[in-house]
Amino acid sequence: MHNGGILLVTKPINGEPACHANGGTIGFAASSPEQADAWHAAGVAAGGTPIEDDPGIRENGGMKLYLAYLRDPAGNKVCAMYRYAA
Repeated sequence: MHNGGILLVTKPINGEPACHANGGTIGFAASSPEQADAWHAAGVAAGGTPIEDDPGIRENGGMKLYLAYLRDPAGNKVCAMYRYAA
């Protein structure tokens, strides 16, 4: 973590081999859940494919996040994330 940004390196959660589109996620900070939803809708309208669960709240390790995932037309996994205050 640095200045509000996070770099995480993990194995892909689906057990498949890591590649440019599996195991890597490009993330964008959203200022609200509504902004994350708007980002997701715009991405799907531009040819992205919804992946993972529907946009919504995820809780893990004491963190509450609003996440919206999709794959862009080139196959990259991208995400918008809003972090709720602790």
